[in-house]
Amino acid sequence: MNIEPTKLRQVNVFQNATDEDLKLIAQHAIERSIEEGEFFFFQGDPAVYFYVLISVRAKLMQMNPAGQQVNLRTISEWQMFGALGAVRDNATYLATAQALEQSTALAVKSDYLRELMQTRPYLSFDLMKLMTTYIQEMQERYRELATEKVERRIAHALLRLVAQMGTKSPEGGIELTFTQQDLAEMSGTTLYTVSRVLSEWQKLGVVEAGRERVLIRKPHELVKISEGADR
Repeated sequence: MNIEPTKLRQVNVFQNATDEDLKLIAQHAIERSIEEGEFFFFQGDPAVYFYVLISVRAKLMQMNPAGQQVNLRTISEWQMFGALGAVRDNATYLATAQALEQSTALAVKSDYLRELMQTRPYLSFDLMKLMTTYIQEMQERYRELATEKVERRIAHALLRLVAQMGTKSPEGGIELTFTQQDLAEMSGTTLYTVSRVLSEWQKLGVVEAGRERVLIRKPHELVKISEGADR
């Protein structure tokens, strides 16, 4: 693997790792490149590996027996995903990981991370913090689905995406690259509703919506919408 091991310190779980530990992890990593729309793993597969995305973007999604799909989280560069096998024997992946663009990730055997955790308490602590963050996020999304109107849910989903993958646009504002179907799945609504709401916000100058891109012109207005404030 050609990556500089110290770059792995950008991963939350490895932020307190020594250079030697990072070198060991890099030595055990396999580089996997996936075409846009293809998959790193599927829901229900044995969680043999955990992954670190090094380029570009992926998403975690779940599907129910009826075939309905829910987008759980967008994965950006230097984020870890699929690590359940490191903390649970015979674990299976709880979600499917799909590349949103041609993407590359490092795959490391879950049992190797579990072995390192036996003698490196920082790994256990930082992995626990990561999983706690995910649990809190899922609890917040459940509360939104149960109690909030769809406009606020869409605003919350956009603000989460801003935190995860937003970039400053040369045009001003914050740019996000994703499909409106992804946004519908994240906010528990339909593509039609997302399209309608974004069109309304575009007329107000809050966003500029495209097929696979949203430019947030007025982030403060989006925050007001998420809080239920009158515009």
